[in-house]
Amino acid sequence: MLLDSRSVSRLHALIQRREAGEYYLVDLGSRNGSFVNGRRVSIPKLLKNKDRLAFGEQELVFRNPARVIAQPEPVGATTRNLPTEALHTQTLATIIVVDIRDFTPLARTLPEALLSQTIGTWFLRVGQVAEHWGSWAQQYIGDAIMAVWAHESPAKIAADLTSALRAVCEMDRTTGTLSRNLSLPTPLRVGAGINTGPAILGGADYTALGDTVNSAFRLEAATKTLGFNIAIGEGAFRALCPLPTPPFQRCEVQLKGYESLSTAWAISFEELRCYLASNAG
Repeated sequence: MLLDSRSVSRLHALIQRREAGEYYLVDLGSRNGSFVNGRRVSIPKLLKNKDRLAFGEQELVFRNPARVIAQPEPVGATTRNLPTEALHTQTLATIIVVDIRDFTPLARTLPEALLSQTIGTWFLRVGQVAEHWGSWAQQYIGDAIMAVWAHESPAKIAADLTSALRAVCEMDRTTGTLSRNLSLPTPLRVGAGINTGPAILGGADYTALGDTVNSAFRLEAATKTLGFNIAIGEGAFRALCPLPTPPFQRCEVQLKGYESLSTAWAISFEELRCYLASNAG
């Protein structure tokens, strides 16, 4: 859609449709911002029927009556990507956090239009990857995505974890493809933190809270000092591999905000792809 207004950037925002049928508004780094019901959007925002959208001086009303949900439903495989008002305590979940490496210095060198196209397209593509591999919900924070796998039963944890790891590998490939297609001055690279444990899930904005979530973010940050692409928390690793298995490297890391050292299992994207291929089936 073209909005004829000087207050609207050439690449201002996109409305992204997810597989489950809901729509998100993603601001593409616009100068004057995108607003939903008077609040500026900094991360992709779930749109509801009759939400008021504003782009510069232009105001629109979003209509999607088919997505009105009368009653919240419990978290589970059958309600993936459906909004719920209730928060569900101590749901066993796997959290992955994937972050673009060195994006801030790259962003300083890119024209506004290319920067908007880069981050907007990256959010769109990696979000689609997470959904494809069974993520219950995704959230976007700055230049990172957090994806959540809610485990319906303990017996499914290993299979869900494998799907999460495949999603991480595909996000890396997607990032490389996007980087080449946009002819960026330096290649886009990503790192990932993965953790499994109890978390608080739910809410209309797909909230994920708790120590498991915090650890996943800290593990992703730790990959920069570990020198690996991926850091997996102890809970996730034990659910995936009951015994230490090459090519994972056991590391003791000091996660920010934690007093004692934490155990992490580090691996590169290429090694993880080989591991998943050898254990397929």
